[in-house]
Amino acid sequence: MNRKATRQPLDAARILLVEDDPGDALITRESLADAPVACDLAVVDDGAMALDYLHKRGEFSEAQTPHLVLLDLNLPKVSGHEVLAELKADPALASIPVVVLSTSSADDDVIATYSLHGNAHITKPVDFEDYQAVIRSIDEFFLSVAQVPQP
Repeated sequence: MNRKATRQPLDAARILLVEDDPGDALITRESLADAPVACDLAVVDDGAMALDYLHKRGEFSEAQTPHLVLLDLNLPKVSGHEVLAELKADPALASIPVVVLSTSSADDDVIATYSLHGNAHITKPVDFEDYQAVIRSIDEFFLSVAQVPQP
C-alpha cells in the first residue's frame, strides 16, 4: 500500500535567534516577517542568555520551547559551540533543530557544528539580499518542508 505522509503544519513557529549583531538580528526579523508560516521570533544576544532561555531560567522562566534555533558561533559569555553542546546533551532539548549561522567557514567550525549534532552550518552572506534569501530558505525548509518535533 502506498501511503502519502501527512505533515501537520505549524500554526506559528517559535524561533530562538541567538545573535549578538543587531544588524543581523534585524535582517533576520525582517526576512521572517513575510514567511509562509507565522513566526514568533525571540532574540537573545549572548550564549548565557540562550542557555537561560532554553532552560527557562530567570527572566525566561515563562519562555516557550522553540521549534528552531538559529545560532551564531561568535557570542559573548558562552560560545555558540558551547550552547550547541549543552542543548544537544539535554534530552528535553536535543531534538530541537539548530542551524548555525556564522561568519566562519573554517573547517574546524563546520566539523565542530556537525560533531555536536547541529542540523546545518551556514556561512552568513555579506550581501543583504543574499542574507535574506538564506534566512527565507532556512524558514522554508525547517518550518514548511521538514517535520520538526513539537516541544
